[in-house]
Amino acid sequence: MPRKDGAQQTRSIASGKSRYGGDRTRAGAPAGAPGPGLPARRRPFGFSEFFGSFECFESFENGVAAMSRSSGSESGPEPSSEPRVESGTEDEPESGTEAGPEVVVWDTTYACPLRCSHCYSESGRRPSRQLSPPDMLRVADALLSLGPRVVALSGGEPLIVQGIFEVAARLRDAGVKMSVNTSGWVMNRALAERLADHFDEVIVSLDGATPEVHDRIRGRAGSFDRVMAALALLDEVAQERLAAGRKRLVFGIDCVVIRSNFGQLEDFAADIAHRFPRLRSLAFNSAVPEGLASRREFCRRELLDDAQVARLTGAEQLARLRELAPASVSVFTTDNFNLVMNPERVSRRVDTLVMQVEPDGRVRGIPVYEGTVGSLLEEPAALLWKRTLARLSDPFVVETLSSVHSMQTWAEAVRRMDLHFGSREDLARIARRSVRTDPPEFAALMR
Repeated sequence: MPRKDGAQQTRSIASGKSRYGGDRTRAGAPAGAPGPGLPARRRPFGFSEFFGSFECFESFENGVAAMSRSSGSESGPEPSSEPRVESGTEDEPESGTEAGPEVVVWDTTYACPLRCSHCYSESGRRPSRQLSPPDMLRVADALLSLGPRVVALSGGEPLIVQGIFEVAARLRDAGVKMSVNTSGWVMNRALAERLADHFDEVIVSLDGATPEVHDRIRGRAGSFDRVMAALALLDEVAQERLAAGRKRLVFGIDCVVIRSNFGQLEDFAADIAHRFPRLRSLAFNSAVPEGLASRREFCRRELLDDAQVARLTGAEQLARLRELAPASVSVFTTDNFNLVMNPERVSRRVDTLVMQVEPDGRVRGIPVYEGTVGSLLEEPAALLWKRTLARLSDPFVVETLSSVHSMQTWAEAVRRMDLHFGSREDLARIARRSVRTDPPEFAALMR
């Protein structure tokens, strides 16, 4: 999945992910810890690993406006008042504000070399559900029919997906801004060059400032060394391309904040960020209680409590992190509460509506929560988007999400939503994950 006022887009639904970035605070911007019922301003979906900082949007023409029609604007997609439908009998939606999402997050595979304790998609622990290259292009074309401004490719590990660059080229050639989230495990020079050619921003997941913390959270020894080598390579390629006057490579670091790494935030800013001169952004995203992070044991031991969330997103913490980081690096923090999809906020169109696509082309009813509304390979994309809007007004959804007022009540709501909307396969997977009552990744790592 962190904050930049009016511009964080991709992750905390992109790398362990923090896939969707929430309400972000950036140095120099108004700060605070908004929480699900605040502020009045419309916030963009943030991909911070389900999608990153998307810092590069500042350099796009009208970039900030493209990501968030903010400044008090009330324009944007309005949720449908029609009931939820599971079959394909509805009429096509009319063109206009409900024609499609501004942001799409596509988990291109559930295959992954890592086993993150907080993984939102449970990648590396389930079938990849990865499409063939031709079918991926069909999904890309379906997405283009909705006219999104941004598409974030995530996973799993998207850089192991055959055809990922062809998909990026298809979307980017049509004017879509592209982001990708990676663990850095498979990075090499050839990949770094291709990333620069095809993506507007590359977000690298780093969840610890030391090997001990990062490797434990990410579930694989040596992952810290791999990601640091990947960042060094991206930095080198970015510098070479800048000197040669070639298309620039923009990259940032995304950290999913849990209790195990909460004490290392200043180390990221004071040490890690200084190692890479071409680094553009450093985003700290409070973990979303989704997927493995919704497990009761994880919530008790690793999910930030409300006081920690307030501290993470507060003005004092942000100012300190910005002071420690290089002046060239934009620093963000976020609580990710915009991903709750609070009904009252939805009714006021405060938050950008996002479409989340699973690897096989099925579309989530609501990002973060289990349950799909159909496949982009089988039905018109506009029809599926209409169903996602309808789900937001489903009575069960309104009742459940209206109860969210803290991290723990959000986790409870996620569990209820998943059991209500999840498929038979989803429920079996959830039952299997609940068997692990005290897994080793919850060991105290605070320094």
